Amino acid sequence: MKLPAIMKTTAARLSALYLLLFGACAVVLVVYMTSISSRIIAAQTRETIQEEMHGLGRAYERGGLPRLVRVMEQRARQPGANLYLIADPNGRILAGNVESLQPGILEIEGWTLRPFAYKRYGEPGLVRPPADNGAGAEADGDLHHTAMALVLRLPNGMILLVGRDLREPERFRDVVQRALILTLLIMGLGAFLIWYFVGRAALRRIDSISVASRRIMGGDLSGRLPVSGAGDEFDRLSENLNAMLTRIAALNEGLKQVSDNIAHDLKTPLARLRSRAETALAGRKKPAELRTALEATIAESDQLIRTFNAILMISRLEAGYSAESLAATDLAEIIGDVAELYEPVAEEAGVALETRMSGATKITGNRELLAQALSNIVDNAIKYSSGHAEKPRVLVTLEKSGGEVRVAVSDNGPGIPAEDHRRATERFVRLEASRSQPGSGLGLSLAKAVMTFHRGRLELADAGPGLEVAMIFPVREAAR
Repeated sequence: MKLPAIMKTTAARLSALYLLLFGACAVVLVVYMTSISSRIIAAQTRETIQEEMHGLGRAYERGGLPRLVRVMEQRARQPGANLYLIADPNGRILAGNVESLQPGILEIEGWTLRPFAYKRYGEPGLVRPPADNGAGAEADGDLHHTAMALVLRLPNGMILLVGRDLREPERFRDVVQRALILTLLIMGLGAFLIWYFVGRAALRRIDSISVASRRIMGGDLSGRLPVSGAGDEFDRLSENLNAMLTRIAALNEGLKQVSDNIAHDLKTPLARLRSRAETALAGRKKPAELRTALEATIAESDQLIRTFNAILMISRLEAGYSAESLAATDLAEIIGDVAELYEPVAEEAGVALETRMSGATKITGNRELLAQALSNIVDNAIKYSSGHAEKPRVLVTLEKSGGEVRVAVSDNGPGIPAEDHRRATERFVRLEASRSQPGSGLGLSLAKAVMTFHRGRLELADAGPGLEVAMIFPVREAAR
């Protein structure tokens, strides 16, 4: 990808801004470190010169000018010696290791204001005054030398100069400066390369997400955004969007199934309604026959209304919306009420309805929805266990284990094959064994939607014999 394309992205622009800020900070750092190095070197040089001057001052106090000259000559002959010079009041050099100086140096007293040029004994060439910046002086056939010095006038009018050559300090400062500049240049180049290649990698990932997004917007809801597995913000964004797409695809599939199921499963009841109406209108019917036809029509209409209400409730719950309020709800009370409601129905069907609860267990939920879901499950258990066992039995249990609260309804009826457990919770699905029983195939589907709304799950299992339907709630939904 070309650089102009990279610079059009916000991330690249921010990175470029950070790079510029880094460069500005690097320049300030080089200037600051160079200045600090110069000040440290100057301070050390002044301290060295002052120590030398104190030593020579003690020698002058002990033996006068002769001793001062001897000590100075002795120090001047040492390797790497400082600059030593004694001149008469007129500035004529009498002793020391300096042959000539930049004009005007011996006319001042105290520290020299800026580095000056000089020439030691035995060095070729003549000393020329340095440029106005005080960087040094040039000598014919040789490099120029610069120094800084302290100039004092002795009581007898003689001039004493002690100085230090600045070649080594300046060389050290230059080395530090070059090292800093080189290091920062390398760091800047590395930062630029990292920014460029990381920016390209980020743009490639964004482009792949854009391509996948366009494909999805084109109607392919099975497509998903790419996940690299790095666990970074791009992966987290892709995972969240993929979860959203999965949810949207599930809702669309549910809508399609509802449309198909309504077209197929509600066609028969509507046809029966029309047939009864035609039959009632055909010929001359007695009032009792007309009343019977109207009652059957009303019963069929009520069943249709219940079916549509269940469909609306499932759709609303699956969409995550319910106008019903959530509150602390005791599952034991709900089980007791449902068991009391269905006890006559179970007794009439010859089914023993039992409950087994470990105690009061509260969760945060909607009592009406939970009671409706449990009623559907118990109704199915009574309906399908009746007549399929020597002693039909339905058992409702409530227990809390680990991090879950579990409400299970088990029967000893024919059960459902394991491969059909998932299909049994879909809308309007009625297995072959249930075709002879009245119903719309929405009972378990509504229970599943209620559990999803309460952030729980509905599980079907083999009760050996029979079927066990469990409503499982996470502990985090327990009322506090």
